Amino acid sequence: MFLRAVARPLMAKVKASTGIVGLDVVPNAREVLIGLYSKTLKEIQKVPEDEGYRKAVESFTKHRLGVCKEEEDWENIEKRLGCGQVEELIEEAQDELKLISYMIEWDPWGVPDDYECEVIENDAPVPKHVPLHRPPPLPTEFHKTLEALTGKDTPAASSSESPSKA
Repeated sequence: MFLRAVARPLMAKVKASTGIVGLDVVPNAREVLIGLYSKTLKEIQKVPEDEGYRKAVESFTKHRLGVCKEEEDWENIEKRLGCGQVEELIEEAQDELKLISYMIEWDPWGVPDDYECEVIENDAPVPKHVPLHRPPPLPTEFHKTLEALTGKDTPAASSSESPSKA
Protein backbone atom coordinates (compact mmCIF):
# COMPACT_ATOMS: atom_id res chain seq x y z
CA MET A 1 0.00 0.00 0.00
CA PHE A 2 2.69 2.47 1.02
CA LEU A 3 4.84 1.45 -1.93
CA ARG A 4 2.00 2.16 -4.37
CA ALA A 5 1.34 5.59 -2.90
CA VAL A 6 5.00 6.54 -3.13
CA ALA A 7 5.96 4.79 -6.37
CA ARG A 8 2.97 5.78 -8.53
CA PRO A 9 3.99 9.46 -8.92
CA LEU A 10 7.56 8.38 -9.61
CA MET A 11 6.49 5.97 -12.35
CA ALA A 12 4.18 8.45 -14.09
CA LYS A 13 5.10 9.47 -17.60
CA VAL A 14 6.75 12.86 -17.88
CA LYS A 15 7.12 14.79 -21.13
CA ALA A 16 10.60 15.42 -22.44
CA SER A 17 9.53 18.78 -23.88
CA THR A 18 6.40 20.77 -24.66
CA GLY A 19 7.75 21.63 -28.08
CA ILE A 20 6.91 25.28 -27.39
CA VAL A 21 9.83 27.65 -26.91
CA GLY A 22 9.81 29.15 -23.42
CA LEU A 23 7.15 26.79 -22.07
CA ASP A 24 8.74 24.33 -19.66
CA VAL A 25 7.35 20.92 -18.77
CA VAL A 26 5.41 20.82 -15.49
CA PRO A 27 5.84 17.32 -14.02
CA ASN A 28 2.92 17.69 -11.58
CA ALA A 29 0.63 19.53 -14.01
CA ARG A 30 -2.55 17.79 -12.83
CA GLU A 31 -2.08 18.89 -9.23
CA VAL A 32 -1.18 22.42 -10.32
CA LEU A 33 -4.30 22.62 -12.51
CA ILE A 34 -6.55 21.33 -9.73
CA GLY A 35 -5.13 23.98 -7.40
CA LEU A 36 -5.50 26.79 -9.94
CA TYR A 37 -9.04 25.80 -10.93
CA SER A 38 -10.09 25.54 -7.27
CA LYS A 39 -8.62 28.98 -6.57
CA THR A 40 -10.37 30.38 -9.65
CA LEU A 41 -13.74 29.08 -8.45
CA LYS A 42 -13.10 30.66 -5.05
CA GLU A 43 -12.05 34.04 -6.50
CA ILE A 44 -14.92 34.26 -9.01
CA GLN A 45 -17.37 34.24 -6.08
CA LYS A 46 -16.47 37.93 -5.57
CA VAL A 47 -18.11 38.76 -8.92
CA PRO A 48 -21.92 39.31 -8.84
CA GLU A 49 -23.89 36.11 -9.54
CA ASP A 50 -25.92 37.49 -12.44
CA GLU A 51 -22.90 38.60 -14.48
CA GLY A 52 -22.20 36.70 -17.70
CA TYR A 53 -18.45 36.76 -17.04
CA ARG A 54 -18.90 34.88 -13.77
CA LYS A 55 -21.26 32.35 -15.33
CA ALA A 56 -18.84 31.65 -18.19
CA VAL A 57 -15.78 31.34 -15.95
CA GLU A 58 -17.61 29.09 -13.48
CA SER A 59 -18.91 26.88 -16.28
CA PHE A 60 -15.65 26.13 -18.06
CA THR A 61 -13.61 26.03 -14.85
CA LYS A 62 -15.94 23.49 -13.22
CA HIS A 63 -15.78 21.37 -16.37
CA ARG A 64 -11.97 21.49 -16.52
CA LEU A 65 -11.64 20.83 -12.78
CA GLY A 66 -13.93 17.81 -13.12
CA VAL A 67 -11.82 16.39 -15.94
CA CYS A 68 -8.61 16.94 -13.96
CA LYS A 69 -10.07 15.15 -10.94
CA GLU A 70 -11.33 12.23 -13.04
CA GLU A 71 -8.17 11.68 -15.09
CA GLU A 72 -4.82 10.73 -13.57
CA ASP A 73 -2.75 10.99 -16.73
CA TRP A 74 -1.82 14.32 -18.33
CA GLU A 75 -2.32 12.85 -21.82
CA ASN A 76 -5.94 11.98 -21.04
CA ILE A 77 -6.54 15.46 -19.60
CA GLU A 78 -5.21 17.04 -22.79
CA LYS A 79 -7.30 14.71 -24.96
CA ARG A 80 -10.56 15.24 -23.07
CA LEU A 81 -10.27 19.01 -22.78
CA GLY A 82 -8.95 19.54 -26.31
CA CYS A 83 -7.51 22.95 -25.41
CA GLY A 84 -3.80 22.34 -25.84
CA GLN A 85 -1.14 20.97 -23.55
CA VAL A 86 -1.51 20.93 -19.77
CA GLU A 87 1.28 23.50 -19.53
CA GLU A 88 -0.75 25.83 -21.76
CA LEU A 89 -3.81 25.20 -19.59
CA ILE A 90 -1.75 26.19 -16.54
CA GLU A 91 -0.82 29.48 -18.20
CA GLU A 92 -4.46 30.09 -19.16
CA ALA A 93 -5.62 29.42 -15.60
CA GLN A 94 -2.99 31.78 -14.19
CA ASP A 95 -4.05 34.46 -16.68
CA GLU A 96 -7.72 33.96 -15.77
CA LEU A 97 -6.90 34.47 -12.09
CA LYS A 98 -5.15 37.74 -12.94
CA LEU A 99 -8.11 38.82 -15.07
CA ILE A 100 -10.55 38.08 -12.25
CA SER A 101 -8.63 40.36 -9.90
CA TYR A 102 -8.58 43.10 -12.57
CA MET A 103 -12.31 42.70 -13.23
CA ILE A 104 -13.04 43.02 -9.51
CA GLU A 105 -10.86 46.14 -9.38
CA TRP A 106 -12.40 47.72 -12.51
CA ASP A 107 -15.98 46.81 -11.51
CA PRO A 108 -17.50 46.97 -15.03
CA TRP A 109 -20.88 45.78 -13.70
CA GLY A 110 -21.10 48.74 -11.31
CA VAL A 111 -22.45 51.18 -13.92
CA PRO A 112 -25.46 53.12 -12.56
CA ASP A 113 -28.80 52.48 -14.27
CA ASP A 114 -29.23 56.15 -15.11
CA TYR A 115 -25.80 56.41 -16.79
CA GLU A 116 -26.01 57.85 -20.28
CA CYS A 117 -23.31 57.15 -22.81
CA GLU A 118 -22.42 60.01 -25.13
CA VAL A 119 -22.71 59.07 -28.78
CA ILE A 120 -20.24 60.86 -31.01
CA GLU A 121 -21.09 61.01 -34.69
CA ASN A 122 -18.39 61.89 -37.14
CA ASP A 123 -19.52 62.90 -40.62
CA ALA A 124 -15.98 63.30 -41.94
CA PRO A 125 -15.41 61.50 -45.25
CA VAL A 126 -13.64 58.16 -45.00
CA PRO A 127 -10.44 57.87 -47.07
CA LYS A 128 -10.65 55.39 -49.96
CA HIS A 129 -8.00 53.07 -48.51
CA VAL A 130 -9.98 52.55 -45.26
CA PRO A 131 -12.53 49.73 -45.43
CA LEU A 132 -16.10 50.67 -44.54
CA HIS A 133 -16.94 47.22 -43.16
CA ARG A 134 -20.24 47.09 -44.96
CA PRO A 135 -21.20 43.69 -46.27
CA PRO A 136 -21.81 43.50 -50.00
CA PRO A 137 -25.38 42.90 -51.19
CA LEU A 138 -26.47 39.29 -51.37
CA PRO A 139 -26.46 37.76 -54.87
CA THR A 140 -29.79 37.36 -56.65
CA GLU A 141 -29.31 33.57 -56.65
CA PHE A 142 -29.59 33.66 -52.86
CA HIS A 143 -32.95 35.44 -53.01
CA LYS A 144 -34.23 33.05 -55.71
CA THR A 145 -33.21 30.03 -53.63
CA LEU A 146 -34.79 31.53 -50.53
CA GLU A 147 -38.05 32.18 -52.36
CA ALA A 148 -38.05 28.65 -53.77
CA LEU A 149 -37.49 27.13 -50.34
CA THR A 150 -40.11 29.24 -48.58
CA GLY A 151 -42.69 28.99 -51.37
CA LYS A 152 -45.88 26.99 -50.78
CA ASP A 153 -45.39 24.82 -53.86
CA THR A 154 -41.95 23.53 -52.90
CA PRO A 155 -41.32 21.79 -49.56
CA ALA A 156 -38.27 23.04 -47.68
CA ALA A 157 -35.19 20.84 -47.98
CA SER A 158 -33.99 19.19 -44.79
CA SER A 159 -30.46 19.69 -43.52
CA SER A 160 -29.40 16.33 -44.96
CA GLU A 161 -30.73 17.11 -48.43
CA SER A 162 -29.35 19.65 -50.81
CA PRO A 163 -31.83 21.76 -52.77
CA SER A 164 -32.18 20.53 -56.34
CA LYS A 165 -31.40 22.84 -59.21
CA ALA A 166 -34.26 23.49 -61.61
